[in-house]
Amino acid sequence: MTIPSATSLRHLGTLVFACLAITMNADAASERMLFDFQTATNSTAWQVVNDDVMGGVSTSQFQILTNGGAIFSGVVSLENNGGFASVRSSPVRENLSGTDAFVLRVRGDGRHYKFTVRTESGFDAPNYQAEFTTKRGAWEEHQLTFKDFVPTFRGRVLTEVPPLNPAKITSVGLLISDKRAGPFRLEIGWIKTTGRPR
Repeated sequence: MTIPSATSLRHLGTLVFACLAITMNADAASERMLFDFQTATNSTAWQVVNDDVMGGVSTSQFQILTNGGAIFSGVVSLENNGGFASVRSSPVRENLSGTDAFVLRVRGDGRHYKFTVRTESGFDAPNYQAEFTTKRGAWEEHQLTFKDFVPTFRGRVLTEVPPLNPAKITSVGLLISDKRAGPFRLEIGWIKTTGRPR
């Protein structure tokens, strides 16, 4: 049995350290902060789109707080065949290739919400959606993998549309359409993408 020399052990230790550094850097590179509302980074104006575009009377607003965080809130109404409120971001300028999930840090009210993604800029473009449920008053992190997003158009599921392609993402958003009338409030800390398991 050959006992490795001290020099060999030092080289081995250096090699192991280098491999770990490469792995950690790769993981860090696959994680990308899109909107950090806690530090007001990349938190430009978002556009509200409610059911009034179809005759409904739901209302909502999106506020970026000066002391950190953002709030999506309003009142959902089921009148006039309405029942949804939403907000969408300004164009996403990050290249999200190599990532496979969104991670959201939110504090909700116990209601169901959907995170929405667009891959085209047109108003009538398909809308990819993934649902998450909040706990009233509790900060949570929700991971939504790209493969779980369902393509829709005006609430109807599309069957002949390709899966969500991260390289083509143009904007993201939030939607409430849980068929319940009444007020809602969702606080958002940040939104990022990740390419590694959590």
